Amino acid sequence: MRAPLLPCLLSLLAAALIAGQAPATPPVKPKAIPGPGIAIEPAVRQELSTACDALAKRIADLRSALAGKPALAARLPDVEVFHRAVRSALDHDEFLAAKEVDSARKLLALGSERAERLAAGSAPWLTQSGLVVRGYRSRIDGSAQPYGLVVPDALAKGDQPARVDAWFHGRDEKLTEVNFLSQRLTGKGEFTPANAIVLHAYGRFCNANKFAGEVDLLEALADLRSTRPLDDDRLVVRGFSMGGAACWQFAVHHAGTWCAAAPGAGFAETPAFSHVDPTTVPPWERLLWRWYDARDWAVNLANLTLVAYSGEIDRQRQAAEVMAVALKEEGIAMTHVIGPKTEHKYHPESKTQINTLIDAAVAKGRDPLPKKLRFTTWTLRYDRLRWLRVDGLAKHWERARVEAELTAAGVTATTVNVTALTIDLPAGAFAVGSKPVLSIDGGRLDGPAAAAGAWQVHLVRTAQGWALAEAPPSGVRKRHGLQGPIDDAFMDRFVFVRPTGKARNAEVGAWIDREFTQACALWRRTMRGEPLIVDDTAVDDALIAAANLVLWGDPASNAVLARIADRLPITWDAQNVQIAGSTVAAASHVPLLIHPNPLNPARYIVLNSGLTWAAEYHSASNARMNPVLPDWAIVAAVPGRRRVIAAGFCDEAWKPQPAMEWTPPATP
Repeated sequence: MRAPLLPCLLSLLAAALIAGQAPATPPVKPKAIPGPGIAIEPAVRQELSTACDALAKRIADLRSALAGKPALAARLPDVEVFHRAVRSALDHDEFLAAKEVDSARKLLALGSERAERLAAGSAPWLTQSGLVVRGYRSRIDGSAQPYGLVVPDALAKGDQPARVDAWFHGRDEKLTEVNFLSQRLTGKGEFTPANAIVLHAYGRFCNANKFAGEVDLLEALADLRSTRPLDDDRLVVRGFSMGGAACWQFAVHHAGTWCAAAPGAGFAETPAFSHVDPTTVPPWERLLWRWYDARDWAVNLANLTLVAYSGEIDRQRQAAEVMAVALKEEGIAMTHVIGPKTEHKYHPESKTQINTLIDAAVAKGRDPLPKKLRFTTWTLRYDRLRWLRVDGLAKHWERARVEAELTAAGVTATTVNVTALTIDLPAGAFAVGSKPVLSIDGGRLDGPAAAAGAWQVHLVRTAQGWALAEAPPSGVRKRHGLQGPIDDAFMDRFVFVRPTGKARNAEVGAWIDREFTQACALWRRTMRGEPLIVDDTAVDDALIAAANLVLWGDPASNAVLARIADRLPITWDAQNVQIAGSTVAAASHVPLLIHPNPLNPARYIVLNSGLTWAAEYHSASNARMNPVLPDWAIVAAVPGRRRVIAAGFCDEAWKPQPAMEWTPPATP
């Protein structure tokens, strides 16, 4: 990750592109990462390709041979990550230095060795100490994704619950899979506690662990947990630079998971770090900064040991200073270790101090039952903190807040912007047979009697106040994992549904084809996977049940879209596109939308959009890699850029709300 030197002109350019204004002379040349690869001798390319093909065949044979052996079959990604790393570098010209050729040879050899071990019925690397590379099958796109481990000898057997420190790497525009795997097989990294497994997350390359990069850690932890016990009260997140930013967002979004967090440098918000003038950015995009701007979630750190680090003369010291202010506003003091006269790196004495503080927090462990919780969220994507879960918001992307306390008599809570709430306490929170009382926002409710098991209560806000409910609200409504915006569809399994019919309008059809191609390329380049693609005629009930469907085309060209068009909250006929009172000509405009799938309301459909940000512009600073579109938008089918005509959010019942007002600034 780069220091906060991104010129303001870049933000103006990006805003102009989104708004449809094209500056006469772009002030910053678009930059794609990773950059272009070096030339590889044809004989060397053929050698690597032949070895890749041989390993691919071995993997295919193993997949068939292990069909009846699920434990061994689950370890196929441990082999596939080596093949995929080299195959991707060959196919996309991503050998960035000559030394990577030898690295590729070593990776293919290790992949072949593991394939032989699996074929023989074993996976000895699961109980190996030292430096270990593993892989998991991502539920998002089916790809095999890598992660690295540093395993102490005492924890190698996996017969005792392990402390795990997750580490997030810094910005490295050359950290392809080949280079990541090579690093994880040769270096331990910045911190290696003697009594902990260190999990090095790849995070799908260089996206500051956002979107699929965020899910990456959660899936890697789940994969590690599937083969050995983890100590849930002794999980730590750490990172530096871009990884420090990742650490901040994991700490605030998943605060109840960790016993401690140790972010170093990085960023904690978007506009100041990236030198973005908010008046140049549409209002819906400013709201969506709240997704990954950690300062807006600071209160969630109230029950977490936090040790921030900055070099004294590091420009990225700004991140900790921003968070210190936000925490102080919540009455929370922040421990900030500062490396004397140090730029963008760890000071040796500071590392010792950080380790002492984190080790003390780990020794104490996560509080198994915190009596007081202070929780904020802006979206149901992040809906819980320990025994609290927010099930409904009056308005998304406005602050919701719950402060709750467990007492001998029951639970006392106050809420803001919350319409539904679950209290989920473990067994033993109340004496068996007691009748806990709920005091919430000044009202009083008698909860169910405490039994031997967990004590769970669902609450909904009515016109008369809070009331008990049998379950959280149901039906077509926003809820966790089904709350938008468009980019949220790519946090879980998704499929691109390609049209096989003819578009009503050639200009619109050509625009959609270009967007489809660009969306596939954006996913591969920034999320290091291949989107699953099916024809509209091949969509069956199993796919509808299993995945978010990204429908490309119009109701004439895409059979699935035609099937559900009259059940969506938009009008798209031969004459017009209409959403929430915004009406434009269908001959030159395209609607973008995220909405529960009428064929399976537990999953999304998305119309004509992949990830909404532009890689070449937003990758210049990871702090800018945020959603740029809300739940719906209408765009002009203009070649070369996405020109937004209108955009807005949907309400809690998924009804599109009127377009947000915005007048783009004049282009300088």
